[in-house]
Amino acid sequence: MNPSTLIGIVASVLLLGAVLFFSAENAASFVDIPSLGIVVIGTLAATFISYPLSEVLRVFRLLGAVLRNERLHTEQDIDDLISISRLWMKNDIRKVEGALENVSNPFLKTGVQLVIDHAPEKDIVDLMQWRVSRLRARERAEAQLFRTMAGFAPAFGMLGTLVGLVNLLFLLGDGDMAAIGQQMALALMTTFYGILFANLLLKPVAVKLERRTEQRVIVMSMIMQGVSMMCQRRSPSLMRETLNSFMEEHDDEINDRQGRRDKEQLAQPVKATRIGLRFRPKPKAKPQTRQS
Repeated sequence: MNPSTLIGIVASVLLLGAVLFFSAENAASFVDIPSLGIVVIGTLAATFISYPLSEVLRVFRLLGAVLRNERLHTEQDIDDLISISRLWMKNDIRKVEGALENVSNPFLKTGVQLVIDHAPEKDIVDLMQWRVSRLRARERAEAQLFRTMAGFAPAFGMLGTLVGLVNLLFLLGDGDMAAIGQQMALALMTTFYGILFANLLLKPVAVKLERRTEQRVIVMSMIMQGVSMMCQRRSPSLMRETLNSFMEEHDDEINDRQGRRDKEQLAQPVKATRIGLRFRPKPKAKPQTRQS
């Protein structure tokens, strides 16, 4: 299981348990099947109306992708590119095709196969860019599905609350305060369930899927750069340094911006000191007196 997902699940369960234990007289009062049914069934019904059946049925597979600890094997892709590039520089087509059969990344395999077939570099890059754009659009649509469901859940929570308030108004004439309080509590439970599902399940899943897409696009862009260098018959050593620098630069831009700012701030006083030393005026020489 993904470690961050596991930590989030454990933390949310502990939070809800602590809230119910310290603030509620009876924790079972927070369990209401009709309120839960209004939120869950209403959200699913609105989602089925909004999206095609094939896209809605992918929800369970996407939940599995969020729970699963998916690894991208970036180092393995770089090693495969470098080894195939060395064989390509030697014009050993048979060994290149043999090494290509052991490659597990289909995106990398497609790009190298086009290079072996002597396709123009521009056509190869255009095709690979199209596949990157298609993956980005498809996975963003999958994340948007969960964001849409996160918007439906609180709305149906309010709907259940309105239904409970209508029932509450019918009880006002009887004057039974115990029944009125019980109906008021049940009316608010649907809002509680709607907000809970939206902010603790659906929105976090959407953010996790968007982050997963960003990482996959970065790796695919790195592979595309390596295939382009292979078309140009660049040195395998240069290719390795370029791809490693490419990935490190993206890691800095995404995860280490604050660290780069700190390094720049530390470098500014040093630069100022050097400039001050460089332009420091030289002391004037004392005039020499002629001895008679």
